[in-house]
Amino acid sequence: MTDNNHKLDHSYDGIEEYDNPLPGWWKWLFVASIAFSPVYWVFYHGGAEGRSVHDIYDVALAENTRLQFAEIGDLEPNAETIVRYSHKKNWVRVGEVIFKTNCISCHGRNGEGMVGPNLTDEHYKYIQNVEDIAKIVTNGAGGNAMPAWKTRLHPNEIVLVSAYVASLRGENVEGGKGPDGREIPPWPEAPPEPEEEATP
Repeated sequence: MTDNNHKLDHSYDGIEEYDNPLPGWWKWLFVASIAFSPVYWVFYHGGAEGRSVHDIYDVALAENTRLQFAEIGDLEPNAETIVRYSHKKNWVRVGEVIFKTNCISCHGRNGEGMVGPNLTDEHYKYIQNVEDIAKIVTNGAGGNAMPAWKTRLHPNEIVLVSAYVASLRGENVEGGKGPDGREIPPWPEAPPEPEEEATP
């Protein structure tokens, strides 16, 4: 039987070593991985919105949470509901994902304002009461400068993104857009949580 491998010309304590090169396919796969890595880095870590692992996770989380809407039923876009959910961290996070998926091109990633107004200060252009947030998300404002989302978002999503926007008030994000509109009274206090009925 012929052995195509040849021994290397060194020996350690009488131990010899064959020259067993890596398979060509393995070496080319390694080279291809290195060549592909800049493309991967630019795509997923180059700063484009919605492409980072974190952003993809947030979108998947929101999709999963929509399946949980049966847990909370149909939310009413009234002041009590919006304020209550603005204090529920798990649902505020859902509202944040909805916001970052749809609203950052006008309002900035953190609500600091770009084309649209700053949502983190105390000044509001079309809002007098907290429930007005949901009305504007639903129907739009400013001659369609703010588009209507009633045909693109689930009613619960409108309430939850409104709760998130309400929670931004007073954050005063650094580098935010200047005041736009007038200062309005504070949001009402969060209502007490309804007591759960005792199971028989």
